[in-house]
Amino acid sequence: MKFTKLPFAAGLAAAFALSSACAQLQAPAASAAADVVTPNANLHIEGIPPIAKSLAERVARYNDFRGHSFLLWHPKRNEMLVSHRAAGASTNQLYWLAAPMGDLQPVTRHGDPINGATIEPVDGRFIVFTASRGGSEAFQLFRQDKAGEPALQITDSKFRHARGPWRRVNGKPTGEFLLASVPLDRNLTDGQKKNVSTVFRLMDPMHPEQAKVVAELPGTGWFSPSFHRNGAQLLLTKYISATESEVWTLDLNTGKAGRLIPVDATLRAVYGGGRYSRNGKGVFLVSDREGEFHELTYFDLQTSKMTSLTRGVPHDVEGASEDDEDDDSSRVLYTRLNVRGKAELRAFDSETFKPVAISGVPEGSVAAVSPRRRSQDVVLTMVSARSPGEIHVLNPRTGQSTQWTKASVSTDTSAFRAQEIITWRSFDGRDISGLINRAPARFTGKRPVMINIHGGPESQARIGFSGRMNYFPEELGITVIQPNVRGSSGFGKTFLELDNGMKREDSVRDIGALLDWIATQPDLDAARVLVMGGSYGGYMSLAVATHYADRIAGSIDVVGISHFVTFLETTESYRRDLRRVEYGDERDPKMREFLHQISPLTNAHKIRKPLFVVQGKNDPRVPYTEAEQIVAKARGNGMPVWYLRAENEGHGFARKENADYYFFSMVRFVEETLLK
Repeated sequence: MKFTKLPFAAGLAAAFALSSACAQLQAPAASAAADVVTPNANLHIEGIPPIAKSLAERVARYNDFRGHSFLLWHPKRNEMLVSHRAAGASTNQLYWLAAPMGDLQPVTRHGDPINGATIEPVDGRFIVFTASRGGSEAFQLFRQDKAGEPALQITDSKFRHARGPWRRVNGKPTGEFLLASVPLDRNLTDGQKKNVSTVFRLMDPMHPEQAKVVAELPGTGWFSPSFHRNGAQLLLTKYISATESEVWTLDLNTGKAGRLIPVDATLRAVYGGGRYSRNGKGVFLVSDREGEFHELTYFDLQTSKMTSLTRGVPHDVEGASEDDEDDDSSRVLYTRLNVRGKAELRAFDSETFKPVAISGVPEGSVAAVSPRRRSQDVVLTMVSARSPGEIHVLNPRTGQSTQWTKASVSTDTSAFRAQEIITWRSFDGRDISGLINRAPARFTGKRPVMINIHGGPESQARIGFSGRMNYFPEELGITVIQPNVRGSSGFGKTFLELDNGMKREDSVRDIGALLDWIATQPDLDAARVLVMGGSYGGYMSLAVATHYADRIAGSIDVVGISHFVTFLETTESYRRDLRRVEYGDERDPKMREFLHQISPLTNAHKIRKPLFVVQGKNDPRVPYTEAEQIVAKARGNGMPVWYLRAENEGHGFARKENADYYFFSMVRFVEETLLK
């Protein structure tokens, strides 16, 4: 399909251009220009009216929330490596933190956000971090030898790379880690795009040119590697779909790979996060083989027997901490339990499989957990309705917790309230749930509603920090609802599959049922509802705009799919087959026609309410052409269409200056759509 590129808008400068023929208007025009926010040079704007500086000042208190994420401890010093965005900075970078509530010492000054990092495991001589240019997700590895100095790229830019664990042999580091690489579409012919493989290498970051290829496996869905204590075997998860995966082993000496789990190839289930046990006799992993939910399990390599540590718990287990082979100080496995959208900490003895009591966990949801080697301590990254991320070090046996960081916030968050859970009955009698942030009681009368749909689709609206979105209930009196429509994770594997293939629009009908529910609530105004979402949620917002145009006031589509066929044909090759399992294979004529018929682009003539589309130019998941084609088509309906594209962003806005302007624009769009 040929895409039509939209012409650039004249821009905000043109709206305030001075007329050489009317000298008397020069001063007022200059004054008007000074009263608006000037977008940065990387923002392409169409249809968005000027954003007044008074609006930016009004929302400024909700525009700067900066939390911290723990990455690793230094192997020799009592210092931790953390990720944080400093005051006035555009992106998150790496910092050393040597004491609780101490000053952060900058490590990186990279031009793009840091997506992950590791420390040389013997002496901490250097750091290796991962980043991609302009949100492209073409991840490269960089070696940071000294804090503050330029980093050295150690990977080939023709590929997308993922760093695995450091290799140890009987507990001793070898100085090498695993590197998995897949080619990028720009370097492939059409024929090569149909047969993409993953290349595995062992790399010494000090000598990247000597990286050794150990295997090349077909496909791109290889994740979660774990080394056996002998350093010669590798455990890999082969992702097939959100409801099916396999566990494989790879012999690094021979390059031979073979499936380990399931033993019976006909048994379809999820197996993820596999790690060898400390003694090498088994594998700890998460699986839903025995029931609806992901359970923490142990697979015995000799008997092929699988034992569940969480049998009967009606919640998903979300991974498990690595059982460190050279650490005899602790036998505890830590994991997180997804309890109705809140992540709670759990612990088990890795030898007896019995639960271990935990006390002293700080308030909030456990965003990440990491045991400290040769210690009983565990590091927790906690989020809550009042904090975007704070690091605590907990001794779970004594219950003593020490807070290491405090989030930087631009307003008093003490009044921010945690989301509540609501349920409604959908078209087929099934109960659907979601989270709600109601407007404070000081706002009287029926309140307008924003429906914010998560992406994935195999994701979930989670209890936690709402960030900028707090502005809408707290300052504008708008109630915000985050639905978990069918196909969302966290509610069992049956629920997860309810939107697959030809059932795609059943999830859209769940939103129709939510609109029915809103109409029954005495405090909500069914005549003032706006729907928004990102990625798959962007598709949902567009689909709702075509199905229920008469029941919404407007919609916001952020990096969303507008046509499933064009999306599947243009998304990066390393993702294409994995997405076909979820959405359907567009190469099949019957499925292709179905996907065409249900796509928002096909039904764009039904969009009759204002639309705001937001996109990153470098998005490898949902190419920017998905946004441009829906903008062009919807404009033909004669209603307002706003379009914001960032030239240096990908699947969402990671740079603060871009996210700020998007937020300013969203506030104005919401005010004009819901409050006028």
